[in-house]
Amino acid sequence: MDLILRNLRLDLQSFQLEATLEVRDGITVLFGPSGAGKTSLLDVIAGLRRPRSAFIQLGPHVLNDTAHRTFVPPPKRAIGYVPQDLALFPHLSVHHNLVYGHRSGPRSDCSFHQILEVLEIQTLLTRRVTEISGGERQRVALARALLTSPQLLLLDEPLASLDLPLKLKILPYLSRIRDLFHIPIIYVTHDQFETLSLADALVVLVEGKVLQSGPIQEVFSRPASLTVAGILTIQTIQPGRVVSANEDLTIVEAGRAKLAALATDLPTNVTEVHVCIRAEDVILVKGADAPSSARNHLPATVRSIAREGTLMRIDLDCGFPLVALVTPQACEELALQTGSSLIALVKAPHIHLIPR
Repeated sequence: MDLILRNLRLDLQSFQLEATLEVRDGITVLFGPSGAGKTSLLDVIAGLRRPRSAFIQLGPHVLNDTAHRTFVPPPKRAIGYVPQDLALFPHLSVHHNLVYGHRSGPRSDCSFHQILEVLEIQTLLTRRVTEISGGERQRVALARALLTSPQLLLLDEPLASLDLPLKLKILPYLSRIRDLFHIPIIYVTHDQFETLSLADALVVLVEGKVLQSGPIQEVFSRPASLTVAGILTIQTIQPGRVVSANEDLTIVEAGRAKLAALATDLPTNVTEVHVCIRAEDVILVKGADAPSSARNHLPATVRSIAREGTLMRIDLDCGFPLVALVTPQACEELALQTGSSLIALVKAPHIHLIPR
């Protein structure tokens, strides 16, 4: 069931939250730094905060229309909400927490026993919330939200308190909920790993403003502004100058190098640009410059090597600073060390140009 939100205005302490967006089936990640207004936006959708102005429609039902003084209270919105603190009752058993939220509704696919089975919490029913693990509490909170027969599910940083191994255990349950119950989900996070693991669509929110929204791969590969590129931690952002352009390719000069980019969306009168390259889109090869489908073959020198999570960050000099991410195995096979010479390959579609 689609959510339509238009002309939202909500006064916050240091800025005004302004948003217009549409949420369809699947998981829409609301992404941005802490304090961007993400939780406040969820609260407005859930009916927990009244905006200065807004039109909110869920399927055929208008939930907010300040122009006509329409306001549907939270219990009647058919929205499931899992807040950051989960809001489970610690003095009750898991079963009583679930029964508290259970509500029969039109969604027969959200049966009590099916939800228990999908989230694998059948064996927890008799235990108190204080007696189960953090990952189990997350699943219980998800189950309780689903048992309200929601038409929309709001998840406010549900995995923020979990370490990576626990996140890896919980993420498949969220994907399962999306695939089995077909309930639109708005998922708030500032974690890129969670975003890339789950999102079908992405909304970037900064200081109360929606800077970009769209399919996940489109937003990550083609950020609309330097601010979005920085928030999405694109590792290489360098100033460049367009030297030629045709329908197929744009040639841009960055430092001492020339790069071929597929930049069909770049305005024709723009000459000064930011060159954006994601580190995972850089391929490193040793030895002679072998034939490749990549347009850009850049002679490179390794400036530094550092571990970054499960990968190795390779800082290169290609006539401009370039960052690559490779596996430890690839780093070993290439015998990379400071001062090593090699070739960096970058395909033209993987170079994104933002007007300066």
